[in-house]
Amino acid sequence: KSTTSTQKTTPETKAAPKFKSPAEIKKSLRERRKMRSSRYGAKYFPNIELTNQDGKKFKLFDDLLKDKVVSINFIFTSCENVCPLETARLKEVYEIVKPRLGKDLFMYSITVDPARDTPEKLKAYKKKFGIGDDWDFLTGNKKDIDELRTKLGLYIKDLNETLPNGQIDHNISLVMGNTRTGKWMKRSPYEDAAVLATMFGDWLTNWRNKPVIKSVDYKTADNLATTYSDGEFLFRTRCRTCHTIGGGDGVGPDLKGIMKKREKKWLARWIKEPNVMIREKDPIALALYEKFNRINMPNLRMSNADVTNLFEYFESQDNPKPKVKKRAGIK
Repeated sequence: KSTTSTQKTTPETKAAPKFKSPAEIKKSLRERRKMRSSRYGAKYFPNIELTNQDGKKFKLFDDLLKDKVVSINFIFTSCENVCPLETARLKEVYEIVKPRLGKDLFMYSITVDPARDTPEKLKAYKKKFGIGDDWDFLTGNKKDIDELRTKLGLYIKDLNETLPNGQIDHNISLVMGNTRTGKWMKRSPYEDAAVLATMFGDWLTNWRNKPVIKSVDYKTADNLATTYSDGEFLFRTRCRTCHTIGGGDGVGPDLKGIMKKREKKWLARWIKEPNVMIREKDPIALALYEKFNRINMPNLRMSNADVTNLFEYFESQDNPKPKVKKRAGIK
């Protein structure tokens, strides 16, 4: 007689989930930050030698990056295209974060044309834009600078950098990072200065310096259109960094009444190819160049359609539509 014994089984008791204490969470975050920092630390960045506008020499990582929150962009002083616009936009960022520069925020602009951009030329370039001592412009060995551009993801290997008239094609993106946490980001110089300043000064520092929010009356706010015209969008993203309409001269002239002041054909060409007009010694172009600190009006590759859209926007600002009065009882 065979018997089969059956045993009563009980389900395994599941272990209760283990939650980390606040101290353990903080320790884990510190370890993760340390790993990320070491990945983009001394072993990642070449410790190349750079020289600033005053002739002072620095080691890239040891002196300029280690344990710092930094912004880095690449320019050259004889640029006829985007570099002047990029520098003007970063000047707006500079003015916002200026009280913190040299303390917990650091700004660096590095030339991609070290053969021509001597410390003296970099100093003169800074002076054109009214930039103080707390933003360094740097030069060095071209091979070293190209290695740094590669490490920052800003070097395009197959790009033919050599262009006519001494121009250099290069990546114009801005890189911002915190070498202590290993947190880095790449941004466009066309972005709003306040947004860039917030990312640089607050996001990368984990909001260590909480902004003081001041309440203001809505009556003081600008009127905002629900949508921008193509011309207004171009003005806001390409022109407003250097120009105002009715707000006075800036890096460039006030454009209030520009459609009446300048002949249309001349103005269209000036918007499309200002660098060519300066080389041709156009008298009006040269006068503007001299008046505004010899800062190049950038050639932004504007199309005929772009020029038409800008003209329409300029005219709309000179001849604003009258506000329609609301009838009683209508809100």
